Amino acid sequence: MPQREFRNVSIVGDGGMGTVLAMLLCEKAVPTRMWGYDAGQLAEIERQRENTKFLPGYRLPVVLVFEARDDHAMTGADLIVSAVPCQYMRRVWNRLKAHVPSGVPIVSVAKGIENGTLLRPTQVLADVLGGDVSTAVLSGPTIADELARRLPATACAASVDTSLAVRVQRTFTCPWLRVYTNPDVVGVELAGAMKNVIAIAAGIIDGVRAGDNAKAALLARGLAEITRLGLAMGATEQTFAGLTGLGDLVTTCISPSGRNRSFGERIGRGQTLAEAQSATDSVVEGIATCESVASLASKYNVEMPIARAVYEVLFENKPVRSAIEDLMTRRLKAE
Repeated sequence: MPQREFRNVSIVGDGGMGTVLAMLLCEKAVPTRMWGYDAGQLAEIERQRENTKFLPGYRLPVVLVFEARDDHAMTGADLIVSAVPCQYMRRVWNRLKAHVPSGVPIVSVAKGIENGTLLRPTQVLADVLGGDVSTAVLSGPTIADELARRLPATACAASVDTSLAVRVQRTFTCPWLRVYTNPDVVGVELAGAMKNVIAIAAGIIDGVRAGDNAKAALLARGLAEITRLGLAMGATEQTFAGLTGLGDLVTTCISPSGRNRSFGERIGRGQTLAEAQSATDSVVEGIATCESVASLASKYNVEMPIARAVYEVLFENKPVRSAIEDLMTRRLKAE
């Protein structure tokens, strides 16, 4: 029997990705409501019918419902989208957990690893809401602005529940977004998180004008690091060569609008961590993720020299040129 699409969706989070997915669903005539942590900010989005802070320049559908009340955020939903940055998920879902409808699955679009606990987004959901919550992941090279312009893109719906993955796939597939399924939740979430750390490194390379050869090497060796850690944590190797691995990594490292790459470029040009962060209102996920990745690399005894170098530049005040020199003069070995 074919798996049917979800027909009533609540989106928790009013950032760029939550907004563009709301636009997509409304265009598919799926009743959609959006909840935001800051009621004032949500009211302003509703008033202007535009998310001027996180997705400026796009008119929001008149049928999109905005809901600031916690107890009405997910009323009637048969699917919930968690579009909250990873480091804020625990706070938001602790606030909302009393109002989550029983048996309604949650699809996460967050990319990160929680500091301290080292949990992936779906693990945070399970930790807060209980282990029986049904979860999926929607991830891939999906820059919100490009989706809003209806440029062709792809993503993966990952879940240990194959039928849920298929339903998520059908719900979000449209003429400009093709969604595949993948059972490897661990790999999809780790790849989506760790590529942001490599993207910071890519931006640093742009900032110091180290050249395209250096960036190509960074992407290749960065993917090798991501894969090593993923395999040590139980992921499937094939995932890292796919859309959520290589695909998302390339997009994040080359896109002029990528938050993590742009942040890294400011670091490469000599700004401090605080200065580079203050230049954007958006969450630069790779900063916090870099701390978590350093802890995971130590925990699983995985060599990750690029991720380590980024950590040292951001948190130990290591000069960028020294970090690059140390990477280039490491012990010679086979690829």
